[in-house]
Amino acid sequence: MTTVNSSAAAEGAKASTAEPDPQRWTVLALLSGLQFMILLDMTVVNVALPRIQDGLGFSTPGLAWVVNGYVLAAGGLLMLGGRLADFFGRRRLLLIGVTVFALASVISGAATAPWMMVVGRFGQGAAEALAAPASLGLIALLFTDPKERTKALGVWGGIIGLGATLGSVISGVLTDLASWRWIFFINLPVALVVLFLVPRLVRESRMVRAKDTSLDVFGAATLTLGLVGVVYGLLHAADHPWGSAGVLVPLIAGAVLLLVMVAVELRGKNPLIPLGFFANRTRSVVNFTTLFYMSAFISYTFMLTLYEQQVLDYSPLFSGLGWLPLSVGIGAGMALGTAMVPRVGIRAVVSAGYIGAGVGLFLTSMVDVDSSYWGGIVPGMVVFGLFAGAAMPAATNAALHGVTAQDSSLASGVQSTMQQIGSALGVSVLAALAFRHAGDAMADGAAAPVAATEGYALGFRIGGALMVLGGILLLALVERVGTELRDPTAERIAAG
Repeated sequence: MTTVNSSAAAEGAKASTAEPDPQRWTVLALLSGLQFMILLDMTVVNVALPRIQDGLGFSTPGLAWVVNGYVLAAGGLLMLGGRLADFFGRRRLLLIGVTVFALASVISGAATAPWMMVVGRFGQGAAEALAAPASLGLIALLFTDPKERTKALGVWGGIIGLGATLGSVISGVLTDLASWRWIFFINLPVALVVLFLVPRLVRESRMVRAKDTSLDVFGAATLTLGLVGVVYGLLHAADHPWGSAGVLVPLIAGAVLLLVMVAVELRGKNPLIPLGFFANRTRSVVNFTTLFYMSAFISYTFMLTLYEQQVLDYSPLFSGLGWLPLSVGIGAGMALGTAMVPRVGIRAVVSAGYIGAGVGLFLTSMVDVDSSYWGGIVPGMVVFGLFAGAAMPAATNAALHGVTAQDSSLASGVQSTMQQIGSALGVSVLAALAFRHAGDAMADGAAAPVAATEGYALGFRIGGALMVLGGILLLALVERVGTELRDPTAERIAAG
C-alpha cells in the first residue's frame, strides 16, 4: 500500500528518489481522471442547455441555474474544502467528495423537474470544493521528489486540460446521439472505481493542527448564501420589475449576508480569506478584473450556445464540435502569452489579452438571424480565444505578486474563488440583461428569433466592454511583476 500519512513524510522523500512506485502513478491516474470528470461537469452542460430546458420545463432565466448552481457551490465552499481536508484527513474528504459527486450526478441525470437539476448541480459544485483540494494534498505526499512531482503535475494538468477542452464536444455527442442525461450518468463508473481503489491504495493523512486553529464554516456559509441571494435577485430581474419584492428582497438579503461575511473575516482568528491579502494593489486589481474576465467568458459560452441552437437551429453535435476553434485559440494564446511575457512584461501581456478578448466579443455581437458559422461565429471566437488564452499565464503571475511559495495556496484559492463568482455573476447579469432586452423587443412586436439575437448581441457587447475596462485597469494599476512564470499548483504541492 502506498503510504501518504503525514508522519511518513521523511520516509516518502527517501522513497521517491528510488525507482518509481507503480501504485503512486496508479493513484495519480485515478485522481486525475476524477478531476477530469468533475471539471468536465462545469462546462459539459453548456451544449445540452436547450435540451435540458425542453425536457424539464426551465424558464429561460431559470436555465441559468444549471450553470450557477455548480459555480456558486464550488466558489463559495472551495477555501473551506481545503481546510476540511487538512483537518479531517485528505483521503476521507476525497471519498466524501466523490460520494457527493456521484449522488449529485444521479440526481441531475434523473431530474424530472427544474429543482432536482439545480439541487444536483449544487451538489456537484460542492463535490469539487471537497475533492479538488484533497486530491492535490494527496499528490503532495505521493510525489516528494521534485523531478517526479514535475512529471506528475504534467500528467495532472494535461488530463484536466482535456476536460476543459473536450467538455462541449463530449456534451454534443452524448446529447445528440443518446440523451442529455448521459452527460451526468457517465460520471458514475469513474466515481465507483475511485471509491473502490483509493481506500486500498492510499492511507489517511492530515496536517498537525495548532490548538487554537478553527474552521471558518460561518464565513463559507455566509459567502455562499449571500452570493445565491444576489444571483437569484439579478436573474429574477430578467422578467420582473427591479422594484418588485422578488428582486429586491433576495438582493438585499444577499448583500447583507456578504457584509456579515466581511465582518466575520475581519474579526476571525482563522479567517477563510484573510482580507489583508488584498492590501497589495496588484493582487487586488487582478482578482477584481478576474470577475470581469469570467463574467464575459461564461456568459459568452452560455448565450452563444442558446443562439446557435435556438436561433440558427444547430444540432447539439454540431454546436459541440463548433467550440473546437475556441479551444485551439486558447491553447495557441497561452503559448503566445508565455513566450511574450519575458519580452514585454506581465502588465503588457495581461492588459492586451483582456482588450483583445473584448474585441473578439464585439465581433461576435455582430451576429444576426442569418449569420453563418464560419463568417459570423468563428472570427470572433478565434480572436476571443487567442487573446483570452494569452492573458491566462500573465494573470496567474500577477495574482501571485508578492506571495511566497508557502502562501501560494491562499493566492490560488482566492483566484479560483473569484473565477467561480465571476462565472455566476456573468450568467446572472449579462444573460439576464439579454433576456430582458429580448422580452422588451418582443413586446414591441419583434419576431422571437430577432429579439433573442438582439438580446444576445447586447450581452456580448457588455461582456466586451467589461473585458476592455479590465484591460485598462490592469494597464493602469498593475505594478512591475516578475516575468518568471509561476505555477501555483506546483508551489502549493512543494509547500506540502
